[in-house]
This record gives sequence, C-alpha cells and structure tokens, in this order.
Amino acid sequence: MTDKTSASADAAAEKIGAEGVADAPLGHNERDLSGVVAKVIFFTCVFYTLLHLYALNISPIETWAFRIIHVAGGLVVGFALIAAYTLDRHKKPVPLSLLQRAVMVPVSLAVLLSAAGITYAWLSREFTGQMPPNWLLPQIAWLLAIGTLAAIVSSWVWKSADNERINWADWMLMLAAIVVAAYLLFVLNRWRMAAGTPMVGQTEFLVALAGVALIMELTRRVAGLALIIITAVFLAYAFAGPFLPGILEHRGYSVQRFFTYIYTDNGILGPTTAVSSTYIILFITFAAFLQASRVGDYFVNFAFAAAGRARGGPAKVAVFASGLMGMINGTSAGNVVATGSLTIPLMKKVGYHPRSAAGIEAAASTGGQIVPPIMGAGAFIMAEVTGIPYTEIAIAALIPAALYFLSIYFMVDLEARREGMSGLTKDQLPVFKEMIKQVYLFLPIIILVSTLFMGYSVIRAGTLAMASAAVVSWFTPYRMGPKALLEALSLGARMAVPLIAVCACAGIIVGVISLTGVGARFASMLLNIADASHLLALFFAMCISILLGMGMPTTAAYAVAASVVAPGLQQIGIPPLVAHFFVFYYAVLSAITPPVALAGYAAAAISGTDPLKTAMTSFKFGLAAFIVPFMFFYSPALLMDGTWGEILGVFVTAGVGIYLLAAAIQGWFLNGRVNLVQRCLLLVAALAMIAGGLMTDVVGLGLSALVLVWQLAMRKKAAA
Repeated sequence: MTDKTSASADAAAEKIGAEGVADAPLGHNERDLSGVVAKVIFFTCVFYTLLHLYALNISPIETWAFRIIHVAGGLVVGFALIAAYTLDRHKKPVPLSLLQRAVMVPVSLAVLLSAAGITYAWLSREFTGQMPPNWLLPQIAWLLAIGTLAAIVSSWVWKSADNERINWADWMLMLAAIVVAAYLLFVLNRWRMAAGTPMVGQTEFLVALAGVALIMELTRRVAGLALIIITAVFLAYAFAGPFLPGILEHRGYSVQRFFTYIYTDNGILGPTTAVSSTYIILFITFAAFLQASRVGDYFVNFAFAAAGRARGGPAKVAVFASGLMGMINGTSAGNVVATGSLTIPLMKKVGYHPRSAAGIEAAASTGGQIVPPIMGAGAFIMAEVTGIPYTEIAIAALIPAALYFLSIYFMVDLEARREGMSGLTKDQLPVFKEMIKQVYLFLPIIILVSTLFMGYSVIRAGTLAMASAAVVSWFTPYRMGPKALLEALSLGARMAVPLIAVCACAGIIVGVISLTGVGARFASMLLNIADASHLLALFFAMCISILLGMGMPTTAAYAVAASVVAPGLQQIGIPPLVAHFFVFYYAVLSAITPPVALAGYAAAAISGTDPLKTAMTSFKFGLAAFIVPFMFFYSPALLMDGTWGEILGVFVTAGVGIYLLAAAIQGWFLNGRVNLVQRCLLLVAALAMIAGGLMTDVVGLGLSALVLVWQLAMRKKAAA
C-alpha cells in the first residue's frame, strides 16, 4: 500500500456528508445587513421576485416597461447588498469625516431633488392631467447625472467599515436607479421613437449616461474589472471609429445619439436583458428553492455515495457533483465554491496535489454550464438570439456535455492510476441505499424536463418545477413553510443580481456592435479566411470567443461572442445551431483558460495554491474539451443532427478519441505508463478518432493498437 493509499484510509474521522453545501456564501464585498434595513431589503427582494413571477405567469407587463423595472430593481438590490470594495468584517465603524460630510450634503441633495422632481412630474400628469413645466425635466437630468457620478466616486473614495449598514453613497445610487427608471417610464413613448436618433437632446443623454454608469459600477462590484475593461474598450471604439483603419473604421456618433441608442432594445434593454428578466430570474429562483429544500445537498451526497469509493474518489465526486450542481447553478465560479469547499480538501487527503485538486474542481464546475436543462442560462440566450426552440437546444447539448465530463473523468481516473491512489472507505460515505430511497428529490429536475418536452413553455415549466421543489421538501426534514418560501424568494433576487448586472452590461457591448456594424465586418473577414481554410476560420473564431470571454461570466461571454463571432460562422455556411454551440462552448471554457480563468482562481482560493498555476492545471484537465467544438462542424451528429446510427457511431468514436487524448496528456494508457514517443502516437490517434471519418477512425485505432502492442512487449521484456 502506498503512502497515498494509506492517506485515503485516514481521510476523515467522521462520515462525509454535504450539509448546506449549496448555500450561497457571502461575497468578499457583500454586506450582512441587520436591523430594520435588513428587513426592508429582504421584503424588497421578495417583492422583486414575486413581481417577475406575476408578470411571467399571470399578467404580462409591457415589454420595455418590464425590462426597465427589471434593471432598476436589480440595481437597487445590488447597491444595497454589494459594497464598492472588499469589506473588513472585523474593523469597527468610524464616524464620517468633515470632508465626507461636506461632499455628502450636495451629492445627496442633487439626487434627492431629482427624485422629488420626477415624483412631481408623475403626480402632475396622473392626477391633474397637466404636463410638468418645460424646465423641470432638463433640471432633473442634470441633477441626476451629477449626483450619480459623484456618488459613484464617493463610494470609491470613502470606504465604510460597517458591513451591517448601507453607506450614504449607496443609498443615493439606489435612489438614482429608481429615478432613471421613473424618468424612462415617464417619457417611454417618446423614448421608444426618438432614442438613438438626431431627435434626442442633452436631457435624454444625461439620463442614459446616469443609467449606463450605474450598470457599469454594479457590474464592477459583482464581476470585477475584466468585463468593465472590455465594455470600456467598446465604448471608446464607438467614438474612435473615424480615426481607426480598415474594417474597424466607422463614421462615429454624437454622445446624445450613442448613449440613448444604448438604452433601447438594441442594447441594454435588448436580448440579454430579455433573458435575464424572464428565464434567468425564474431559474435562479428555482435554484434558490432547491437550496432551501436541500436538494443541492442531496446532489452532492448522491455523488459521494455513487463515486466516493472509486479510484481517486473525491475527484470523481467533484466531476459528478459539479455536473449535477451545474444544472441549477448560474456560474462556473459559483459552482466551484458550492462543491469545491467539500471536494478539494478531500482530494488533497487521498493524494492529489493541491493544484491538481483545484484544477479538477475548476474544470468540472465549468462543465456544469453546458449541462441541460439550464446550462448557466446560455441555452435561453441562444434560443432568444437564434429563434431555435429551447427544447431542441437542450437535446443538442446532451452529447457535448457527456463528452466534456467524460474527458474530465478520464483525466482524473488516469491520474489516480498513475499515482496509485484509492478511494474513500465505505464507512466514510453516505449509504447509497439510503440515497436511492430519496431519489424523489430529483423530481423537480424531472418535472422541468418532462414538462418542456410535453410542450409547456419554458416559463410555465420552470414555475411548475419551482413549485414541485417546495412540495418535495415536505417529505424531508427541511419542510418549506411560509418563512422558508419567503427566504427562497428573497434568495432568488439576491442570487440573480450578479447576472442581471452582467446581462445589462453585456447589452452595452451588444449595442455598440449593432450600432457600429463591427460584427458584420468581422463576419466578412471570417468569410475571407474561410476561402483559404474552414479549419483556419474556426480556429480564429475560437481564439476570438475565448478572448472575449476571459474574465467574464458565461452569460455575458456568450452574449458578446454570439454578436461578434456567430454571424461570421453562419456566413461561411455553418448552420446556426452549430455556429452558436461552437461559440457557447468556448465562452464557457474561457473560465479555465489562462491568464484570466475565473473558475481556476476561485478553486485556487479554496486550495491555497497559486492562481495562475492553478488556472494552467485546470486548462490541462479541460484540454480535451477544447477539441470538441471542432467536432460539431465535422460531425454534426454530435448535436443530434443525423440518424441514430450516425449519432451513436460519432459518440463512440469521439469518446475513444477523448480517452486517447487523456492518456497522451497524463502519460498512462490502459494499465501502464507510456513514454514520450508513445504519447505522441496516442495524441495523433486521438485527433484521428475525433475527426470522425471512417479512414481517420481506422488510423486512430491502428495507432492505439500499435501503442498497446509496444506497451505489452515492453512489459514482457521487463518481466523477463
């Protein structure tokens, strides 16, 4: 028995089980509010979620108005909960300085006056039938813009140590978000007609500027600087176009036309917010209900019971649990935090290097974004953009998701074989028979999938699945009563805030692409490249998709790449489903692609390893997955486009190819180590199998057979 094997025997003194593993931990800058303010924000979140459920299922709200309210509500909740900086929860609050008070008074006065002005305008029109005086709206816009920008800067400069209360600058930003929405709703008919045209003036520009600034600031708080930098580059491009060469050149736009155009259904209120205001808020709330009913814990416990005793058990649990959690989790990094806090320490105990443990968890959690039915909300954006029915997208995702997790599983298993690891002992794990008795906890997922395929709308299917999660909880110790239901509704709004901000910010980028026409120019360039080689065009598209997705959550990464890259792929003759899956896959994989790998960084924080080295390791474990999207083009049967015989054949040969690729990377084939030459042969064999043609399959099988014979001959010689 090796040291690593013996280590696994002492891996835990007590039985392992997931308790609260799916609970969302507080972020580094997330407030833990208390007192009356906490209750007000709690019920604001409940109301926000209920408003969406009411509008989606009972009485629809006019589209533009609904999206404006959706964004404003997300901003209000976001600024209440998320501070502008990392909170020091142990530092005592200090009183406001004289300078801070001197700034607070005029800034607060500006925002409060703008709020009073728009309130008067509404009351005047609704109760007296008279429009407000002509000077009022311009004054509101000036006060709003100045107050908003000053409050944002103030939140950066003065950092309150109190994490239980909202500081004055964030109160003003919350109020500013309401004023922006109130103004847009007040002038909605004119805005719909005039925004983005020469008819708009300074007043409209200032309100739109305030709205864009609020969205970008909240996005910075929830998603970091990467998305903000990319957005800033696109904003700069909108004005720098006349000075740029080649395909990047455009005639340029005035600030009035540009910012008002961005705040229409071509930008912020466009496809990304359409998805976040419907599918994302619904399915995030569904995930909150699953958390409240402890179904997330059951997923992880089920994974431990099923795979914990296998070779390198905790690593395989990470693969299995991340796939299950990915079905209900909206982000790769969130999935890492949810499952990795349990699996990474256990992987280290059974013999995995800390960096490998973190890399495995990051790669596995990233794969959760391509697992039907939810797919990290990507499927819903794809359906919105392409017009392809959601059910067709979910079916097409089955084999790619299976291949992704198969590749991670092979990588994990071969490393465990190479290092002589074992699994956890039976007495350390949940009893599988007991887990099977609770299999009814999968019922919400089953109801979601079955209602979709019975022809129900996505909204209705999601609502029924949410209700079933509450009903299922009645058969567990975590029965959801009125209090638990309210907590789940509140949690749904809190969990949705990051994705709402990210989708709105991605809408800014989409608006720039639409206004400047850079997407069409990129498509033309891709068409020229494809004249030389389709493979080269696909490789170029892959690089752009990964680059655009670096540091961005999956939802935003796909939304941007779908606007820039997917139209070009379609122009070179690739079907829409294949083109969008190609882009989506790489947008997901950007989470484990160095140098900016969000999932890798989240896992590194748990394992205590170097973030960049961990990102490189997660990239290695997910390497096989980087080849899969090319297979979509050369073997469309992988997306369920073909006969059952073709689909099965391509799946089997691709699976064999992925195993050979994992063997080449890990240096272990079947039951023995392989040398450098054999690894090179296995790599060629893997690529041949993945290519999907009859002759290439024969070549791949022939080369793998050659390595096997060579391996057996070496073993026989060593034994003699």
